Amino acid sequence: MMKENDPKHLSQLALILLIVGAIDSIRNLPLTALFGSTLIFFFIFSAIVFLIPVALVSAQLSSSSREHGGIYHWVCLAFGPKIGLLAIWLQWINTLVWFPTILSFIAGTVAYFFDPQLAANKAYLVSVVLIVFWFMTFISLSGLHTTVKFASICSIIGIVTPMVLIIGLAIAWIILGEPLQVQFSLQGLLPNLARSENWVSLTAIMTSFLGIELATVHISEVKDPERIFPKALFISVAVILLTMIMGSLSIALVLPRDKISLVGGVMQAFTNFFMVYHMSFLIPVVTAMIIIGALGGMISWIISPAKGILQAAQSGYFPSFFAVQNRHGVAARLLLTQAVIVTLVCFAFEFMPSVNGSYWLLSDLSTQLYILMYVLMFLAALVLKGRNLNPSKHAFRIPGGKLGTQLICALGLSGCAITLIVGFIPPSNIDVGGGKHYLLIFCSGIVLMVSPILFFIALRKSKDKRSDPAL
Repeated sequence: MMKENDPKHLSQLALILLIVGAIDSIRNLPLTALFGSTLIFFFIFSAIVFLIPVALVSAQLSSSSREHGGIYHWVCLAFGPKIGLLAIWLQWINTLVWFPTILSFIAGTVAYFFDPQLAANKAYLVSVVLIVFWFMTFISLSGLHTTVKFASICSIIGIVTPMVLIIGLAIAWIILGEPLQVQFSLQGLLPNLARSENWVSLTAIMTSFLGIELATVHISEVKDPERIFPKALFISVAVILLTMIMGSLSIALVLPRDKISLVGGVMQAFTNFFMVYHMSFLIPVVTAMIIIGALGGMISWIISPAKGILQAAQSGYFPSFFAVQNRHGVAARLLLTQAVIVTLVCFAFEFMPSVNGSYWLLSDLSTQLYILMYVLMFLAALVLKGRNLNPSKHAFRIPGGKLGTQLICALGLSGCAITLIVGFIPPSNIDVGGGKHYLLIFCSGIVLMVSPILFFIALRKSKDKRSDPAL
């Protein structure tokens, strides 16, 4: 029987479920379904310039060490602790912006037990968001072993099963000849790239792919990580890409574009399917499953970036207050501080004229912060490829050696650049209160989220000067 502090207890299946559960969230489907049949083009394009490069680079970097992993470790090796601190900060702070979006999805789904109209009520959403997040934070305090088991069970019940179900219902919808809201003509599949609003959809797709590298921070808890991590990453990529395309199309097929709710769109689609198939009795069952899946997917985002921040705190780049761990090896003070910040971020819902607008703003802001982190990761991979960090013949290498790594990183950086640019374009099909209003809040949010790291870097510099006057 494994003990709680046994460092070698994460299997390949557990890693796959942790990765898929964190990324392959059914809650992202309404966001991408908004773009109809063109989503196929954008998913494939995004996979080529982003998802696959991130997976390859993550696999190579995670094979470089048996004891340490994650973005903080990689960027520190390449550029030093200050840039490493910036990287882990971007990964962590983005999750604090992102949490209200997945939590609002949970709240919108819970509303189907009582009154679907509640999904558009800001006060209801904020209340449920705060209750659920604090509950999940307390579960995370029980340690990695418990949270991984929780995430694995939730992924099977609440992500894999509903995803397969909604895809199966959509296939039956097509076979039975029910009316389709999208057309699969060549003109419908290929977007007009001259129109800026079509590129805005790239933000939604990229949001669906963020976090493939998250589980690498737990490398010290994995036996034979050189072999396990690359396989887990590549299996996860295949599962995520297939299910996200099929799942998004399943919603786009049955819901008119202007009727899709970013918060309640999944349950809208399931309700439509079940009413036509005379299976409405399954609505509460599916609702409960989706809630379970969303809770499980959130666990990885609560514990993994926080562990990277813990590494920075242990290195002296954050106040020692955050480095204190409880008896389960969890940075309890850090997780509680995280919960307080998420509580404050939730009130962003009050600054947008619609729930959809708030949801998009937070998703877009989260994506921009995370993409900046990926820029640092790709640059770190370029630098570290020139160093023989792990001479083992079992360590994963990107095909093509140094040139292959350079090409993959260039591809990933181009995808990041495109996403950063289009992230500043307000969506035309979502009420965000006008372009100027949106950009003001959006840019203010980026400044507000990034600026604290300058304080921590200055604090460390001041500390170093006190300890060594020669600096």
